[in-house]
Amino acid sequence: MAGRVETKLAELGISLPSPVPPVANYVPYATTGNLVVVSGQIPIVDGTIATTGKVSWGVSTEQAKDAARLCMVNVLAQLKVACGGDLDRVRRVVRLGGFVAAPSDYRDHALVMNGASDLAVAVFGEAGRHARSTIGVPSLPGDAAVEVEGMFEIE
Repeated sequence: MAGRVETKLAELGISLPSPVPPVANYVPYATTGNLVVVSGQIPIVDGTIATTGKVSWGVSTEQAKDAARLCMVNVLAQLKVACGGDLDRVRRVVRLGGFVAAPSDYRDHALVMNGASDLAVAVFGEAGRHARSTIGVPSLPGDAAVEVEGMFEIE
């Protein structure tokens, strides 16, 4: 039987993908005590980066926001593995970090990151409210437009 988080994901029309394996010398997540830190996830669908390029140079803010949401889906896929398959173990989304590939004059990074933040709150309710940083960068791995990482408290 699906737990409350899996039920909520289904209501949102989200099926978690298989977690994307690391592409370099790092682990997809690290657990210490009751904290899980999920490494940065890019907007990958079926092994392909779904949104590439720079935000405002070919990628709209709305497209980037959707990409951030997709990154968060991939964060949740990693988190599910970290929780032994049971996302109901998540007590709180502590922090999300976002990276937005954009030119130096781009100013709407926070709007992009709302794609991930809005999903965290939709899935976890009040426990999904979190601290956050969003940073503009000149480029990301694979020319991804967005990357999202997270820290979670678990039981």
